[in-house]
Amino acid sequence: MNQIKKLAGQTVIYGLSNMLGRFLNYLLVPLHTLVLGKFFYGKLTFIYSSTAILLVLLTYGLETGFFRFASKKEENYNKVLGTSLYSIFLTTTIFIVLSIVLKNLWQGYFEVNNYKIVIFFIFIIAFDVLNAIPFAKLRIDERPIKFMFVKLAGIFVNIALNLFYLLLCRKLSEAGNTGFIARIYNPELVLEFVLIANLVSSAVMFIILLPEIIKVKPEFCFSLLKRLLKYSFPILLIGLAGMLNDNIDKLLIPKLINDPNPMEQLGIYGANFKLSVLMVLFIQMFRYAAEPFFFKNSEKLHAKKLYADVMNYFIIFGLIIFLGVMFYIDILKYFIAEEFREGLYVVPILLIAKLIFGILISLSIWYKITDKTYYGILIAGIGAIITVILNIILLPRIGYLGSAFASLLSYSTMLVVSYYLSRKHFLIPYNFKKIAFYFIIAFVLYGFTKIIKIDNQVIYYAISTIMILGFITIVYLKEKKHLTNEN
Repeated sequence: MNQIKKLAGQTVIYGLSNMLGRFLNYLLVPLHTLVLGKFFYGKLTFIYSSTAILLVLLTYGLETGFFRFASKKEENYNKVLGTSLYSIFLTTTIFIVLSIVLKNLWQGYFEVNNYKIVIFFIFIIAFDVLNAIPFAKLRIDERPIKFMFVKLAGIFVNIALNLFYLLLCRKLSEAGNTGFIARIYNPELVLEFVLIANLVSSAVMFIILLPEIIKVKPEFCFSLLKRLLKYSFPILLIGLAGMLNDNIDKLLIPKLINDPNPMEQLGIYGANFKLSVLMVLFIQMFRYAAEPFFFKNSEKLHAKKLYADVMNYFIIFGLIIFLGVMFYIDILKYFIAEEFREGLYVVPILLIAKLIFGILISLSIWYKITDKTYYGILIAGIGAIITVILNIILLPRIGYLGSAFASLLSYSTMLVVSYYLSRKHFLIPYNFKKIAFYFIIAFVLYGFTKIIKIDNQVIYYAISTIMILGFITIVYLKEKKHLTNEN
């Protein structure tokens, strides 16, 4: 229990930076949806989905490889750090050069005439990739406060630039102000400026992280690089398949959806996807703390019991978030512009899909601890294939609702396959009866609000709050003995 409390503490700190940062960025969603409109917001969603996939390719699993080798006592920490850094720097430089040479191909892919959008896209990716190992270093060194500071610094820069251009400059321009600030605003360049703000943010984080690397004098070792790549390559394939599961729908919607304005449909789907942000935030903050935590405790006597307990509490908090979002969706919907709210019906499906994805992350520790990462390739590959096939089948028929169902079915299949394989290689004693009980209670409470129509909003929110507190009370009573057990 003490180890779980330590994980919870680090999760809170990592989560504070990510949750506060993402929440602050989330506050830009109303501004982006209002200023960009459905078409350009769809274009922005398309660009960022492409960015996410390329980030996985260009980090090629070295972040997890760094965790694995840096946590081994027999390895030289500086060599592991230096080898990872030099490798990432070389491949990122190659990416920048090739992408600039082939910028016309990128323009065709994004269907944009302005090559500057491509340049911004290239360097956003480059800085984010270069930041990956320094951030991983802070995590393995258990320095969440510094991690939080750097993250928040970049986020505040991004938000400040967005507010400056999209709010201040736009308002002054619309008011007829002819000053310099008003003159630099151009409504046709808002997409470009959103990307500029992101680029400056990533560059600021890189500058702050740079001293962390310089002061330790990292070393390079070619033989270590080969071992790192051997371990990390399966992680790359797993991450790529996972990122395809997360983003391929957003790349396929403009191509396959049966609608005269496919990019606008992507904008609607992308905006409603943002309403699952609390679940995404929770999963991300858990992942930041859990991965190094799992590795560091892998050789302890009760490691498997510890992993099972972590899964149990993760699901509890995930279900609380699901209930919270769905019970208060009529309030949360105001975070996106009115023209995007027609897609609200996909939010519960996306929330459950993300929760299952989080469970899959916790479960996946079995093949990482046993160095059987090739099973991760199989699992993620199955998921990616299902995602692509279901999107191809469903998008022309039921629109972006098909993408939401594809994510849910894909993650569910991956979870079943992963657990089946784990039973043979690294059996963890999960308490499925308790987990099923929590899911049933949560779904019954959610179903009650859908069946019983309450027109009075005050009464509805009062009942919803009571039901959430009731769920928390049930959990506490069931977990009370374990929570108070320090052994």
